[in-house]
Amino acid sequence: MSDEVEPGFVRVRLDLSYDGAEFSGWAKQRTRRTVQGDLEAALQTVMRLREPVSLTVAGRTDAGVHARGQVAHLDLAEDVWAEHGEKLLRRLAGKLPQDVRVWRVAVAPRAFNARFSAVWRRYAYRVGDQQAGVDPLLRGHVLWHDRPLDVDLMNEAAGKLLGEHDFAAYCKKREGATTIRKLLDLHWERTPDGIAVATVRADAFCHNMVRALVGSMLLVGDGHRPAEFPGEVLAAGVRNSAVNVVRPHGLTLEEVGYPADDQLAARNLLARNLRTLPGCL
Repeated sequence: MSDEVEPGFVRVRLDLSYDGAEFSGWAKQRTRRTVQGDLEAALQTVMRLREPVSLTVAGRTDAGVHARGQVAHLDLAEDVWAEHGEKLLRRLAGKLPQDVRVWRVAVAPRAFNARFSAVWRRYAYRVGDQQAGVDPLLRGHVLWHDRPLDVDLMNEAAGKLLGEHDFAAYCKKREGATTIRKLLDLHWERTPDGIAVATVRADAFCHNMVRALVGSMLLVGDGHRPAEFPGEVLAAGVRNSAVNVVRPHGLTLEEVGYPADDQLAARNLLARNLRTLPGCL
């Protein structure tokens, strides 16, 4: 697969956010509303294109998951960009529904790939454990947990999951895809209003990984399992029936990290390699 931009075209980067509540995820589906479907339709309309556009995204979020720092790219003919580029942001604001916004539109380096150039993705999962429940104004973005959570215990558990591992026990397996990931950061903290927020950053994520990790740590935080439990599940390598995949509305894609421009092409190649762990060749 080539990342080269065809002659006469420019690669355009979009930075966007969305409230995932009414979307069936990012990826376009024939009979359901999706972020990709809405955004591609709006782009085609505002630039008056005969052919549909095709977006590549940094992270294909699931149904109900939100994004504050999503990144996508598309290739446009140079004359189309010259005609519409400066007006594109304002026209998209007028065309897109209010639960998805494009905040920045810019020409990207020719080797840039929103998906394969990314070196990490950072998510946040928000949990409220107040006895009275979650603030109604936050209910679409915060999971209510009906037992008090010990953040220190959850951080102790989180530390045992960091590094490169096979996260098969925390992922929904997909045919032909690896579940080896490098978890770069995982920690919990309380906000001033008492919300427990998990920051989860990895080079990539497999399906349901963040929500399953959070589910295992909530069992530790509320006293149902010891701090060693999430690490033991990871080491076992199979799904554990005690670990719930928590609901999607508490999860937000916050940020995507990319290398310097001169490292993009090398990163694209590396990201496409099927990973193995040492000793598993």
